[in-house]
Order: sequence, then C-alpha cells, then structure tokens
Amino acid sequence: MDQLLSALRAAAETTRLRILALLSKGELTVGELVSILDQSQPRVSRHLKLMCDAGLLARFQEGTQVFYRLEDEGVGANLNASLVPLLPEQDMNFLHDLRALAGIRQDRFEKAQGYFRENAQSWDEIRSLHVSEEQVETALLEMQGRQKFNRMLDIGTGTGRMLDLFAPYASQAVGIDISREMLSVARGNLAKKDLTNCQVRMGDMYKLGVEPESQDLILFHQVMHFADDPSKAVAEAAKALSVGGALLIVDFAPHAEEFMRSEHAHRRLGFAEDEIIHLGASHGLDCSAVKHLDGGKLRVTIWQFKKTA
Repeated sequence: MDQLLSALRAAAETTRLRILALLSKGELTVGELVSILDQSQPRVSRHLKLMCDAGLLARFQEGTQVFYRLEDEGVGANLNASLVPLLPEQDMNFLHDLRALAGIRQDRFEKAQGYFRENAQSWDEIRSLHVSEEQVETALLEMQGRQKFNRMLDIGTGTGRMLDLFAPYASQAVGIDISREMLSVARGNLAKKDLTNCQVRMGDMYKLGVEPESQDLILFHQVMHFADDPSKAVAEAAKALSVGGALLIVDFAPHAEEFMRSEHAHRRLGFAEDEIIHLGASHGLDCSAVKHLDGGKLRVTIWQFKKTA
C-alpha cells in the first residue's frame, strides 16, 4: 500500500504527467527532456529522481548520457499502464511536448540518414574496424544451425550482407532499410551474386509491414544501437516471428567509446547481456543462447531467441 501511495503521489503533478507521456513514446535522455519541457535541468532532474524513487521510471547511465524509460516491472509498471491511456492527448502541454519530441526524432533521423549516405559504399569496411565480421558470421551460422527454412527478414539490412550469408538456407529472404543509399548498395550486391531468392525494400523497424507470425528467422545485425526505442523494435519483430522461429540480435556489449555517438550516429553505446534478454522475455521470446565475441576494439554479443507459443 505504501509503495502504491508513493507512486500515486509521484505522478500527481503536471510536469511529471508530461514526462510519463513522453517516455511512453520511448526512452529519452535528461537533455532531451529538458529541451522538450523547456525547464531547467535541476528542476527536471528533481522530478525524475522523485519518479525513479517511487518506482515509476528506470534510470541508466551510458557513457556521458543518462537515459530514462518507464519502469516495466512492479507497482510502477502497473500504474504507468493505467495512467498513460488516461492522459488527455489534446491538452496544450501534451501537444507541445509531442511536437517537440517529433522535432528531436526528426533531427536524429536526418543525422543518421546523412551518416548512411556518406558511408553507404564503405559500410562493410567501417564495420570491420570494430570487430571481425568473419567471426560474427561464422557464429551466426552455427547458432542458426545451417538449417533450411522458409522466410527470413533482415531488419536494417545495410549492404545486404546478412541476406547473402543466409541465402543458401532461405526459400525467401527480405531485407528492409530506411536508407535509399543503403538499399541501392544492397541491390547491387545481390544482383552481382544472382541471389534471386533475396530482395530488399524500404522499411521501418517499428512497422515491418509483414504478416504476423510469417517469418522463420529475423535478424538485427548491428542495428539496435541506432534505435530510439529498442523495446518497440523487438516487440514488432516478435509479432512477425513464426512459432518455432528464431530472432538473432547482434550488437556491441557496453562500451565507453563516445565517438560512436558523434561520428557514427549511434544512439546507444552497446547493450548489457541481461538488458536484451529482458527485452525478449517481455515480448514472449525465450533466450536460447548468448555468445560473446572478441577480436576487435569492441566486443560483440549475439543473442538468440525462440518463439515457443
């Protein structure tokens, strides 16, 4: 009862309700919340601390950035799930906040698109600076079992390398990406190798545009660190995955290389093993294997999930 009352008191203030509404759209940094709410950082930080202490929000630090998200366990999670649908969407404060959030996301999108445009031709070379791709690809094939399957979806396909890698095992493989430049490179690579069972198209990790339970294998290969909302991306993938199908996520382990944000448009500086396992479990996926790979400046982790029901 005390915990519930504390959470209710923590939510019962206009700015805090605005914060709940914003974080229901995805995790945000302190600086982004300060910019959207147009309040001083000390004031916003006090609100955030109170809400964290009451169990409404979760806080995590990554390098120089501090991120906040809605708590997804316990009393706070249940209260958030009840409160967010009740927030008046036409309230002037909320409308202002959503417009400001859209502006921040558009800025992020344009920054990432500019990066992709500039680096599309040398994308594989850039990746090779961080970790041995051959090592990663061998591990992926071993975890998948080199078994035949029907349909595959590669989310954020980039140059189409994952389509190339799994083409011998897939009846049909589709890669999606938000970058036209990347898709152009991928189409050229697929055509050069005459991979007729593979195709690429414009697509969004948050709206995959495929039938529910239609994909036997889904990949996020070095994509999740660009995501504004990793949980939403995993939820969408889980929906698309067939029962018995596998989701493979490849990304960096936590690191402190801040230049990856400023020079390579990364939103996140890697992910802890338990964080991704928890994300999968929260969307009905069972983690069947985790593999850590060293051999470059940054450690790479591969998570394998299965959909059992």
